[in-house]
Order: sequence, then structure tokens, then C-alpha cells
Amino acid sequence: MRFLKSRRGAGYFEGWLSITINVLLFSAKLLIGRQLGSVAMVADAWHTLSDSLTSVLVILSFRFSSRPADDRHHFGHGRFEAIGSVIIGTLLAVIGFRFLQESINRLIHHQGIVYSTLAIFVFLFSAILKEALALFSFWLGKKIKSSSLMADAWHHRSDAIASALIVLGAFVDQKFWWVDGLLGIAVSGLILLAVASIFRRSVSYLLGESPSKQLEREVKQTILNTDDRLTSVHHLHLHEYGEHREITVHVRLPADMNLEEAHEIATRAERDLREKLKLEATIHLEPKQKEKVAEDK
Repeated sequence: MRFLKSRRGAGYFEGWLSITINVLLFSAKLLIGRQLGSVAMVADAWHTLSDSLTSVLVILSFRFSSRPADDRHHFGHGRFEAIGSVIIGTLLAVIGFRFLQESINRLIHHQGIVYSTLAIFVFLFSAILKEALALFSFWLGKKIKSSSLMADAWHHRSDAIASALIVLGAFVDQKFWWVDGLLGIAVSGLILLAVASIFRRSVSYLLGESPSKQLEREVKQTILNTDDRLTSVHHLHLHEYGEHREITVHVRLPADMNLEEAHEIATRAERDLREKLKLEATIHLEPKQKEKVAEDK
């Protein structure tokens, strides 16, 4: 598929696909929800529209994060995508709290709703379509390692679950007036759970995460395979900027090795890390004293 040839192209495709689908679903849900006076339906409609707004942010985040390095940002703009995820989460939180309040008021005033056959059909179709869109966004987000696409996917999934709950409520609301308000609270809860997940991942990434155990093993093995005299790979520090990843690491070489030879070995190790693991490495050399030999082995 052509849109997968570039990371930015993949993000643009998902964003515009999401916007098109969500605007159509929003129009149908809002029209029916207002006709019936259902807070759960109207909440779900605006939740769907918010997906369009977050998809706009996805497109913008890919646009800005793909900018090259400049004088003020030597490592590029890759973290802008995580910032976009935080903004998406904030918009979701506002929507979630707003409809939580409205749903509670609906329960306080004993307001129920009667669902039409058309409403049931529209929301059932929406649940299926949005879950399919969520699965696609999750797949694409994992494929290109995109936090903003993963956030957008959670937005789609929470919308799908919300629509499914409304369909469920349609079959019992005539007997239980409080179902609409309760479903509104459930929808709000799903939105806020998605917010918590988005914030947890994005903020952790922006603060800076330690390299995974698997990456540590791969880095150590790559360095040790470069030259038999390289030992004691330690003090790994990873800095991620989207697709651009910088790593610093300490290694030991024999203390009696001349500087030129040691530099050549370190340069080869940095090249291997770049070619095999796509890491821009800075290697700090330490002298291996005789008393360290037994320890390193």
C-alpha cells in the first residue's frame, strides 16, 4: 500500500480517513439524538466529532514531527507527536467531564428516553464501523510506532463501546427510565479511562524512559561483537525524539591501548549500532585496569 511507504503518509491517511467517517457518523447521531432528546446519544455524537478534531491533531503532529533538525532543536521535532497526544487527551477529558455532569443531572430529574428503530440501527452500525477503525489505527500505530495514532485508536474504540452500550440500552430503557442517564455515565467513564491511558504513555515518553531490557541486550551484544577487546558495557542512556534515537554508553578497553586505536574501535561500534539498531550512539571509553579483568570476565 502506497500510504505506508512513509511514516508521515501513513499518519495522514489514518487522519483523513478518520475525519471523513466521523463527520458522517456525527451528523447522523446528533440528528437522531436531538429528535429523541437523548443525552447519551448526543454525548456519543459529540464524542464522535471529537474524534475528528483529534484526527486533525494527528495530521498536524505528523506534519510538525517530521520537520528536520534546526539550530534550536538539534535532534529534530519527533516529540511533537507525543505533545499532540497530550492535547488529544485533554480534549477527551473536557468532553468526558461535561457529559458526566449532564448524565448525572438526567438521573436527578428522572428523565428517560424512547429509542427508535432507526436510532438502534445507526448506533449499531457506528459501533461496528468505529471498532474496525480502531483496529486499523492500532495496527498502523504499532507498525510505525506512533503514540498519536495509538491515542486516536483509543478514541475510536471508546466511541465504539459507547455506541454499543446505547444499543444495549435501547432494549431496556422503556422499562427502566434511568438507563439513558446511566449509559451517559458509562460513556463518560470510558472517555476518561482512555484519557488516563493516553496521558500515562505520552507523559512517560516526554519525561524520558529507560531503554527496554531487550534493547539493552541488543546494544551490548552489538558492541561486544565489534571487537574482542571491548568489555563491560554499562551506563546506557536512551533519548528518543520520534524516529531519531540517541544513546550514550560506557565501555572499557585495555589501559595500554593508544588513543587512535581506541577511537577507531569506538567509531566502528557506533557505526554498527547505527546500521543494525538505528541508534545514534556516543561511546564513552574507560581504561580497563588489570584488576578489572577477572571482574569483566
